[in-house]
Amino acid sequence: MTAPLLYVCVRPQQGAAAAEYHSFRTAMRLDEADLAQHDLVREPLPDGVFERCSGFLIGGSPFNVTDPESTKTDVQRRLEADLERIATECAPSTRADAPAALFTCYGIGIVTRLLGGTVSRAYPENTGPVTIELGPDAGSDALFGGLATRFTALTAHKEGAALTPPGATLLAENAECPVQAYRVGDRLYATQFHPEPTGEAFTERMAVYRDDGYFAANDYDLIAGRVRAASITEPVRLLRSFARMFGPVSV
Repeated sequence: MTAPLLYVCVRPQQGAAAAEYHSFRTAMRLDEADLAQHDLVREPLPDGVFERCSGFLIGGSPFNVTDPESTKTDVQRRLEADLERIATECAPSTRADAPAALFTCYGIGIVTRLLGGTVSRAYPENTGPVTIELGPDAGSDALFGGLATRFTALTAHKEGAALTPPGATLLAENAECPVQAYRVGDRLYATQFHPEPTGEAFTERMAVYRDDGYFAANDYDLIAGRVRAASITEPVRLLRSFARMFGPVSV
């Protein structure tokens, strides 16, 4: 039998979550048996998940790490604790068979906070295409080393970080949000940008969150046009490298 990758849903909106799962699976060229899914919003992590899965893909969410604790629901608190469990399990370990993980968007804040870094509302990015620049250590990285040194990716977030957290290696950055991607050890990765959606899929996600404060609702058509016109090639290559390195393996 094989150990699949696991897409971990952290979006309360089930339609958006289903579309995000499809985007990950399509980008990585995996079938449903090789990319399983778990709805962490509605169910805690199941027992034995770290032994059954070769790696984890953490999707985005309208939640924010910097949401005041007084406003967080019990679901968000439990969800964040489970995400920290995944990050801890995939961080540097003496286990040769430890799983890997890629945390995206909201997820990078979870890992940054867990490692003792600072997440704030000082580094948001507008919804749509942005330019990502690889850092000096990216060239020797197993996932980022084959990417163009400058590329376009899609973002939409309200928080970010100025510095990589302790123990992390910066892999990508830009002026608006200085920490766009980093690695911890050799199995834990985090990106601020979304690596999985096509332009069309991203515009459909924008429609779901049109009134959630990521952009002015009246600007939807203008922003969607920019997204559809953007050439987005490197993030997909990143995901395919992750699938090749950490995807389904014989157990």
